[in-house]
Amino acid sequence: MPLQLTGTPDDPDLIRLPWDRPLAEWPEHHLVSLPRGISRHVVRFARLAGRVYAIKEISEYYAKREYRLLWDLHRLDTPAVEPVAVVTGRTGPDGEPLDSALVTRHLQFSLPYRAVMSGTLRPETLNRLLDALAVLLVRLHLTGFYWGDCSLSNVLFRRDAGSFAAYLVDAETGELHPLISEGQRLHDIDVAHVNIFGEMLDLQAGGLLPPSIDPEEVADSARDRYHGLWEELTSDDIIEEVDWHVIDQRIRRLNSLGFDVAEMMVRRKAGTGRLVVRPKVVDAGHHQRRLLRLTGLDVEENQARRLLNDLDSFRVSHGLRHEDEAIVAHRWLAEVFLPTVEAVPGELRGKLEPAQFFHEVLDHRWFLSEEAGRDVGLTAAVESYVKHVLVYKPDEEAFISGE
Repeated sequence: MPLQLTGTPDDPDLIRLPWDRPLAEWPEHHLVSLPRGISRHVVRFARLAGRVYAIKEISEYYAKREYRLLWDLHRLDTPAVEPVAVVTGRTGPDGEPLDSALVTRHLQFSLPYRAVMSGTLRPETLNRLLDALAVLLVRLHLTGFYWGDCSLSNVLFRRDAGSFAAYLVDAETGELHPLISEGQRLHDIDVAHVNIFGEMLDLQAGGLLPPSIDPEEVADSARDRYHGLWEELTSDDIIEEVDWHVIDQRIRRLNSLGFDVAEMMVRRKAGTGRLVVRPKVVDAGHHQRRLLRLTGLDVEENQARRLLNDLDSFRVSHGLRHEDEAIVAHRWLAEVFLPTVEAVPGELRGKLEPAQFFHEVLDHRWFLSEEAGRDVGLTAAVESYVKHVLVYKPDEEAFISGE
C-alpha cells in the first residue's frame, strides 16, 4: 500500500516529512521542543511554515477512528485539538510496515498538567485545573461523548483569566452518541477518579506534590466538582406558579458558569399546583459568543467575561449607557484593548496571548492603585507590567528548538 495522507492539510510539505522512519528516530531539525504529557504512544511536534503540528504514531484503525471523532467534536464546537490528517501506508527503508500517524494542530499557549504543576504547586492552582477538567467532562457528556479514559494526562490546559480552560487531546477510546447513557456517564467518572488518583500518586513519588496535598482527596474532589456542576446544569426546579423569578435566577447562575439555556420544559406536577421546570442547557461559551459578536475577539470563556466587564466599565465611565452596544464595543476595542496589547514589545509577544495579557494588566493596575491609594491608569499599569512582570515570564506560545 503506497503512502497516503488523508485529511484537510493546509501545508503541502506535510507529505515530505520523513514518514519512512519511526517517529522516535526523526531528525531534530524537523522537530519542535514543547512540553509533552505522558502518552502510551510516541508523540512528537513538527514545525512547517510557521505552523506547529502534533504527530502521534498509532495503528491505522485507531488513527482513522480518532481522526473522525476529533472532527465530530470540532464540528460540535467542543474543546478538543483540531485534526489535520491521517498518514497511512508507511514503510521503513527495509520495506517493513510502520504504524500510521495522526496529525493534529498544536494548541498554542497550552500546557500539559505536569508542566503547569512543575515548580511550586499551590492548592489554588490544582483546584483550578480540576474545575477546568470538570467543565470539559460535563461539556463532553452534554454533547453525547463517552470518553472512556478521562485523565489529566489526556488534557491540555490554557490559561483563562484567573482560571484554566481544558481541551481534550486523546479521543482514542471515545464514542459519540446522540445521548450519553447514565451508565456510560458514571463509568467515565469512575475512570477519571482512578486515573487522577494514579497521576497524583505519580507526582507524589516524584516529589512534585506538596505534602499537604493528599492524592485520594484530589481524586475525590475532581469527582465531586463534576457531580456538582452536572447537578446545577441538569436538575429540575419545582416551583409555585408565582415563583417564576426562581427560574430567572437559575438561568443567571447558568450564564455565570458560561452556559446558555436554549429552551425549557415545563410540566405540572401531578396532584399539586406546582410546576416542574427543566432547562435545556446548550454548549458553553455564553460570554465568548457575546464578546465575539461585539468585537470579533475569539478568546476563552473567563477571559471573555473579564473583557466584557471592562467593556461595561468603559461604557459607564464614558457616559455611554444609552449608546448602541456595538458602537461602544468598537470604541472600547480601538481606544482600550488594541492600544494595550500593541504596547507589548515584539520580542515579548510569545509570553502570553493578548487576552491573557490584558487580563493580567488589569490585575496589575488594581494592585498598583491599591498601593498608591489612587487609580494609576491603564498606561502606567501597562508600562509597569511589561517592565517588572512580563519580561520575566517564560514563553507560553512555544519554544522552537534551534531558534
